[in-house]
Amino acid sequence: MDILLIPGLWLDASSWEEVLPALEEAGHRAHPLTLPGLDDPASTSAEIGIAHWIAAAVSAVDALSGDVVVVGHSGGGNVAWGVADARPDRVSRVIFVDTVPPPAGSAISEFEVVDGVVPFPGWDFFPEEDVSDLDESTRARTAPLTHSVPARVPTDAIALVNPARYRVPVTLLMGGLDQAAFEGMIDQWGAYAAEYRTIDDAEVVRIGSGHWPQFSVPERLAELLNAAIAR
Repeated sequence: MDILLIPGLWLDASSWEEVLPALEEAGHRAHPLTLPGLDDPASTSAEIGIAHWIAAAVSAVDALSGDVVVVGHSGGGNVAWGVADARPDRVSRVIFVDTVPPPAGSAISEFEVVDGVVPFPGWDFFPEEDVSDLDESTRARTAPLTHSVPARVPTDAIALVNPARYRVPVTLLMGGLDQAAFEGMIDQWGAYAAEYRTIDDAEVVRIGSGHWPQFSVPERLAELLNAAIAR
């Protein structure tokens, strides 16, 4: 199976490096993606928005033959769901890594813009529950791998128009939430709850990690990816 791996904000294809061996050992062909505009100055990235990131991922799917599993970590989940919206006939499953399917018109989040781009804010910016499993050596190793992102990407509203996306099976690999806990919370999330509950086939699996399992528990993440792909 071809697996398209979409990183979250500030990360590139290399963020999946420790996950790849187990996917390949299982017989899959992994395609980690680097999205456009990373580390580019505002002079060349100001017009790049979430639609451009989705278009890049759709092009990656179009370059492959047959069905594709699309994996999106964090903000990359918005891109992954955009791919399902654009190519529901090509996507056999979407796997969200510690994020949820976004409803139409929503955005990733808002972060400080510096010199016309959004730099990585540093590990200390995030809630303790997101980074508690990243030890100092992991933080020191991974922080230099981060990149600024185009200013529009985090705040652009996602355009979703194709109801066929709801027929694409979905797996949510959540850092700290299992199915019961997630089901108990999702109805508080407004339009996100409606989007999730409209999906025909959706499962939630707990990773047992913070927000960056590809860094903290890559073997566990790869195991759960393989299990979801095999469903």
